[in-house]
Amino acid sequence: MTIGGVRLLTTTIILALAGSGVGPAAPVAVGTTAVRLASVVPAPVVATPASGVTYRITATTTIYTEPGSPAAADIAGQLAAILRRSTGYPMPVVDAPSATPSDGIALLLSGAPTGAGAEGYQLDVTTASIAVRANAPAGLFAGVQTLRQLLPPAAESATAQPGPWDVAGGRIVDYPRFSHRGAMLDVARHFLPTSVVKRYIDEIALYKVNRLHLHLSDDQGWRITINSWPNLAVYGGSTQVGGGTGGYYTQAEYQQIVAYAAARYVMIIPEIDMPGHTNAALASYAQLNCDGVAPKLYTGTKVGFSSLCVSKEITYTFIDQVLGEIAALTPGPYLHIGGDEASSTTAADYATFMNRSQQVVAAHGKSVVGWHDMVNAPVLPSTVAQFWGTTTSHAGLAAAAQNGTRIIMSPANRTYLDMKYNSRTRLGQRWAGYVEVQDAYGWNPGAYLAGVGEASVLGVEAPLWTETIETLADVEYMAFPRLPAIAELGWSPASTHDWTSFSQRLGAQGPRWRVMGVNYYHSTQVSWPTGS
Repeated sequence: MTIGGVRLLTTTIILALAGSGVGPAAPVAVGTTAVRLASVVPAPVVATPASGVTYRITATTTIYTEPGSPAAADIAGQLAAILRRSTGYPMPVVDAPSATPSDGIALLLSGAPTGAGAEGYQLDVTTASIAVRANAPAGLFAGVQTLRQLLPPAAESATAQPGPWDVAGGRIVDYPRFSHRGAMLDVARHFLPTSVVKRYIDEIALYKVNRLHLHLSDDQGWRITINSWPNLAVYGGSTQVGGGTGGYYTQAEYQQIVAYAAARYVMIIPEIDMPGHTNAALASYAQLNCDGVAPKLYTGTKVGFSSLCVSKEITYTFIDQVLGEIAALTPGPYLHIGGDEASSTTAADYATFMNRSQQVVAAHGKSVVGWHDMVNAPVLPSTVAQFWGTTTSHAGLAAAAQNGTRIIMSPANRTYLDMKYNSRTRLGQRWAGYVEVQDAYGWNPGAYLAGVGEASVLGVEAPLWTETIETLADVEYMAFPRLPAIAELGWSPASTHDWTSFSQRLGAQGPRWRVMGVNYYHSTQVSWPTGS
């Protein structure tokens, strides 16, 4: 295969760890550079080792960056900050003196294969230098995340460690399978502060997840200030599942999240669920109810009992102003408007509401994302449907795909991170079944739904609903190790999809997560090496 004039011998990972069959293989050490090169998650398109070659980061190592590129300098600054903490070295960041610096770590926006696209990269490690090359900053950032995994786990430490800091020699050429590789965080059922959201962004970005879908409203809480409807946050955001004080983001805090994510090449997709899942809004403003009577705030977990009043014109004033304010705060192209479990809305009213709502979103210069229930109504050509079912067929989605609708794959029995791992899992739910890490990994997004081919699939997304999730530790326990499994399905070529290889590469993440302080689930399906 040739990419941008570079002749490649294979489109799969060349290095493979020992092991066969479907069960976990024997534990392996992750201290050697060769093992780390073969342990990257998501699996690169091509990883070619250079036998006997190692680059060592020392106190004199410099990080060179693309001259005149603030984005490249920012990426270099993020890498330097990580390495300064763990190595204790100064790690200066300077402009590259040439197109091919002869020493140090170079992050360059030139020289990558053109076929790698905007998110791909080429990473070369020799005894003298490390070079990450990309066509765009997003690719450069992705390459740096791979470089982090090539370093010893101690490189993620918050305090100085003794090293050594060796990186295995070789070349990686890599680029994504799907453009949408997402995680969803429900901050409505239980409110999660900005610090938790930012931490989650850091964690998902390491595995090349590039979308964070924030579920900002539901029956139990409204989580963002809307200046034109202030009671939504002040009153509608005052509680959560099980009671408690709830909470909400000011618009300034939301913008901080958006900017923090953007610096890590993660796009924020905000969701305001409608016409159902709206009790917090209905309780905040009586005029949004058909009978003009506001219901009480709700702290339970039932669904399908609430609906905006489709026949009232004020409903459309409401959604226009709410979505308008959120659109103005969100640089990405999408607004998610939910549309699921609208059991209290008639089919005719649902079609009417979704038609008008899509027009409102379009008027604010955005495209709609909605749960797959939306295909029960006419959808705009730009609307994206998010599949959350538990079957492998859906006639409405297949028909929509034939008409050009793009689909995000989030089958609940594969990707829902709030599903219990097994009967002993303290957190989570089980309505979609137990979802172990092998279940999360063992499917093909491009050939999962009958009648929906890979060309119709925009990507994958792993939702985490928070009926039982209250803390960062809870989030991490349910997301890891399943989220990296789904991230690999979104990034890596289908030809690399192999449970034995993946389970060993996933196990190699354990020592890194321990150093990072990630509260992950030690699945018995994975052999976790010493130090996990």
